Amino acid sequence: MKEDINVYNNVLELIGNTPLIRLNKITDNIDGNFFAKVEAFNPGHSTKDRIALYIIEQAEKAGILTPGDTIIETTSGNTGFSLAMVSIIKGYNCILAVSSKSSKDKIDMLRTMGAKVYVCPANVSADDERSYYNVAKRLHEETKGSVYINQYFNQLNVDAHYHSTGPEIWKQTQGKITHLIACSGTGGTISGTAKYLKEQNPNIRILGVDAFGSVLKKYHETKEFDNDEIYPYRIEGLGKNLIPSATDFDIIDHFMKVSDEDSAHMARAIAKTEGLFVGYTSGAVMQAIKQYGEEGEFTADSNVVAIFPDHGSRYMSKVFSDDWMNEQGFFDSKNLEEAQKIEFIK
Repeated sequence: MKEDINVYNNVLELIGNTPLIRLNKITDNIDGNFFAKVEAFNPGHSTKDRIALYIIEQAEKAGILTPGDTIIETTSGNTGFSLAMVSIIKGYNCILAVSSKSSKDKIDMLRTMGAKVYVCPANVSADDERSYYNVAKRLHEETKGSVYINQYFNQLNVDAHYHSTGPEIWKQTQGKITHLIACSGTGGTISGTAKYLKEQNPNIRILGVDAFGSVLKKYHETKEFDNDEIYPYRIEGLGKNLIPSATDFDIIDHFMKVSDEDSAHMARAIAKTEGLFVGYTSGAVMQAIKQYGEEGEFTADSNVVAIFPDHGSRYMSKVFSDDWMNEQGFFDSKNLEEAQKIEFIK
């Protein structure tokens, strides 16, 4: 085949350079200009493609990984999918310790991609031997020729976004970005992107999103870990019951907590207003934008970039299921009418 033909050698060459899309209707009543960095355009449908490829390639360069080795990771689903995808192309085995909070859709996808999956209870402390953190560590110790990615405490998680997401946003906005808003889980996305952007313009405001039931916001404000902040919540990939070293709390200007219910409805609203089928954490980011707007964070001249981390297809059994929403008590008199607008002809 001719060398100048316009083809990709494999799916990994599609990672990155995701589009920035203006939000129009859903931000009607909020001052400012709003743009979504839609990470669902990555081939693995999430921002985690970036760190999976970057960390693995850095391990290869260091001689830590060779074909036939095993990659092990802790994941709520998206990182696992990305690692499984990269492993297929590069010839590695993949073992994943997954939180039971992860949607069935995500777990099924991981197995489809050839990963061996261990589902671990979500509502246990981080130091519990059953937690997905400790299960991954044990699997690494027991598996010869394995590498534990350990995204929560891996500086390469941050570096991946410093070298890709940050420069892309700066270029796409022609340096006119005034605010970055992103969910914080491991903290790699917000920290790496913010580091690059702050180097270009230290006045850019970095706004984090946290979940009720997570410790991140209070730790950011007090530098104290408060175990009383922890309680079960439903949003995947947002917030934490530990303090990840991959999070640079000093570079984040403010955190906003959002609720499970508000975030779920906002994810559905994004699809209905903007035609963007994005995930639960994207709903959380959009809900935080609304709350930041109510607090007067933005002006008419603000250029706000929101990172929408993944695709809605990973939540078909959750936020995009009326049955699930009803089971959670998320349909009340205000929004039940909206949910029932679709009628099926029998």
